[in-house]
Amino acid sequence: MPIRPIIQLGDPRLRVVGTPITSFGRPLHALLDEMTEVMRKAPGVGLAAQQIGETLQVCVIEVEGQLHELINPRILRASGDQTDLEGCLSLAGYYAQVTRRDHVIAEGQNRFGKKIRLEGRGLLARAIQHELDHLNGKLYIDLLPSMDALIPPGGLSDDEDDQDDDEAGDARANERRGRVRP
Repeated sequence: MPIRPIIQLGDPRLRVVGTPITSFGRPLHALLDEMTEVMRKAPGVGLAAQQIGETLQVCVIEVEGQLHELINPRILRASGDQTDLEGCLSLAGYYAQVTRRDHVIAEGQNRFGKKIRLEGRGLLARAIQHELDHLNGKLYIDLLPSMDALIPPGGLSDDEDDQDDDEAGDARANERRGRVRP
């Protein structure tokens, strides 16, 4: 079965608040599996249901080889700040410096409806916030002071990429190069 494409900025479904999930059976499991496949193929570190045209409270996140499936999630606590480059699979190739909380604790349900908590720092915290924003019809560009803050495709120099490799390690360098995007 072909996988759905990632919808892009301008599609009104990206701005719709997701409907809570009440049924945790095979259709949800199939959606989660498809979303994971789409995210990995992109490649990205997260994907919300809205990004494949489903306006539901469902997202997947994969950081450091750990896959997290979140249904009906919400952030319980957040602290600290981090500012880093952020991109989105629905705004292909664009990036911006975005400040988010550095530590978050989220609560939701897993694919079987069991209550779960997910705690993250750094990239995982950023991805959780990014995907939960999607579930509420928000995009990272909504956090920017103006659209002038957006870095267009090809706007990062090779020097910036090399510096990122030295300072932040492979995961963040890949994120900045567009190989991995929340």
